[in-house]
Amino acid sequence: MVTILVLHGPNLNALGRRDRHHYGTLTLDEINRRIGERATVLGVAVEFFQSNHEGALIDHLQERADGIDGVVINAGALTHYGLSLKDALTDAGVPVVEVHLSNIHARESWRRHSVLADTARGQIAGLGWRGYTAALEALAGIIGDDAAEQAT
Repeated sequence: MVTILVLHGPNLNALGRRDRHHYGTLTLDEINRRIGERATVLGVAVEFFQSNHEGALIDHLQERADGIDGVVINAGALTHYGLSLKDALTDAGVPVVEVHLSNIHARESWRRHSVLADTARGQIAGLGWRGYTAALEALAGIIGDDAAEQAT
């Protein structure tokens, strides 16, 4: 079975109570539940990990790299400066889709640049929690396409 790791970066554990205008009203647990429901429909397994520390995200990714087929990541503010996280995503050797609850391209200038963008197959921003399920669907399709290409 395809396994996708969903990584949540700093401050995402505070969803539901932080800046609801940009991040919505759902908690991280509620978002993870919706991702899990979609994963069941798609026939893929999902694992979730959240940390406010870049090193913990990297450690978890490195520990799981051999057991996953792809990564959905919302790196929070690490999106803009997390070069060590970028390296770990590259080293994992699996397809990555970057997600942002808010539209980072319509916010402060410093939020508009992602150091992870060239590591990711794609980026989904501004769709709220639905961005995660869209990323999951896209990544499941990418993994399936990649497997079909390798088989031929």
